Amino acid sequence: MSEQELLALLDKERIPRHVAVIMDGNRRWAQERRLPVVFGHRAGVKAFRLVMETCRELGVGCLTAYAFSVENWRRSETEVRVLMQLFEQYTRAERDKMVRTGIRFQTLGRLQELPESVRKEFDTTTRATAHNRAMTLNLAVNYGGRDEIVRASQALMRQAQRGEIQPDELNEERFAQQLDTAGQPEPDLLIRTSGEFRTSNFLIWQTAYSELYFTPLYWPQISRQVILESFLEFQRRNRRYGGG
Repeated sequence: MSEQELLALLDKERIPRHVAVIMDGNRRWAQERRLPVVFGHRAGVKAFRLVMETCRELGVGCLTAYAFSVENWRRSETEVRVLMQLFEQYTRAERDKMVRTGIRFQTLGRLQELPESVRKEFDTTTRATAHNRAMTLNLAVNYGGRDEIVRASQALMRQAQRGEIQPDELNEERFAQQLDTAGQPEPDLLIRTSGEFRTSNFLIWQTAYSELYFTPLYWPQISRQVILESFLEFQRRNRRYGGG
């Protein structure tokens, strides 16, 4: 089905408010083409630009991208260095465009462990786009869902030690306020590429009721058509939230 046909079928009033993406398969895409891994990650950045622009054009309110997990430090020193350079370069290069197009940039994860140059670019872009409202872009870097829950629990324990909260006062809403995504809607749709059928420690709390969409394509192969197909599949589903 063509992109035009998919757009004609899409209900513009039922676009997912929050889309989360697990950008998997950059390395395998490069390896199958007998290219250095860095080419896969660069192709992944190009695909991410396309996905971000597509989501903004369709009216998605929030896009959260799993860019670097807490487990990714186990990769080779060279690959980690390349990824950090790409984060720095991408954030700097896209800053003015984000400001012009109304995208608010935010980060999820333990940023204090990232190189200072990367943190500086993230912080500058976060401040420059703080008042934008067209779409929020969350970049999850040095992020893990279990780690996020532990950090939220530690914050609540410190509040309890200061007498600011009692055990019986803790509920799901108050817990969610301590997560990296505090104040944002939970993802309606989670897209994962590369043929893997798991969520890999990503947004464990937030995706409890998200619709999951899996594609065998590697992340660099993602196109506008794939995003439209995932949105149509989302609109076909009956979201009952356990209500029957």
